[in-house]
Amino acid sequence: MDILTILKAIVLGLVEGLTEFAPISSTGHMIIVDDLWLQSKEFLGKYPANTFKIVIQLGSILAVVVIFRDRFIEMLDVTSWASSGKASQHKLKLSHVMVGLLPAGILGVLFEDYIDENLFSINTVLIGLFAGAIFMILADVAGAKRKGPVIESVDGITHKQALFVGLFQCLALWPGFSRSGSTISGGVLLGLNHRAAADFTFIMAVPIMVGASVLSLAKNWQYFTLDALPFMAAGFVSAFIFALVSIKFFLKLINKVKLIPFAIYRIILVMVIYVFYF
Repeated sequence: MDILTILKAIVLGLVEGLTEFAPISSTGHMIIVDDLWLQSKEFLGKYPANTFKIVIQLGSILAVVVIFRDRFIEMLDVTSWASSGKASQHKLKLSHVMVGLLPAGILGVLFEDYIDENLFSINTVLIGLFAGAIFMILADVAGAKRKGPVIESVDGITHKQALFVGLFQCLALWPGFSRSGSTISGGVLLGLNHRAAADFTFIMAVPIMVGASVLSLAKNWQYFTLDALPFMAAGFVSAFIFALVSIKFFLKLINKVKLIPFAIYRIILVMVIYVFYF
């Protein structure tokens, strides 16, 4: 495996890491970068492109686990959490996450094959990018006009709000719409501030992405050979490093800039791709 192929793996990992948790659609950017430039089907040879993309997605997921490690430990260590009297301070529970996962999890299982076979193309991604951008703008406008208290911490989310955020996440089953774009927008519409909605989005993303990744890897385990290892490892490490930087930067920024700048970027991207691709 030559150096150029390894560099392409690093580039794909970079794109995944920088875009996975920003509301600009990592799937959309991966398809665009791959189809318009890298052409991974050609240089991957016998290794399925989707399997490699699952590997680098796991790198991004690991970055979330590292950043929110204390939160995950608290949620998973039920006995010590209950006995230490932290219930009044840390209200987010594993049950909130599970409730939020149900809608997209069910629809994802039912329509996985249809989505994989029919929706992963430049055309569908452009539709998702544009529709998601409009939704994000509407969410910001509606959130600014909303009256009443705003939930400023993920610990204030209720199970009902978690369920509705999960329903909004179903929009992201359309490639290009963006998981974080749909759930952060949904959270803002439900009365969360942008940071609280982003925190819940990232925490909720871990189990559903791990589950999907493990299932995909189990189906394609035969492709993880010694000669594929350098390519897979380069993409994984690249995605982890760039996701770590991207998430930390995004969480510091989101309450200040909100969603509209990301929506504008998406619309500009759609226009540029449309002009040069069609």
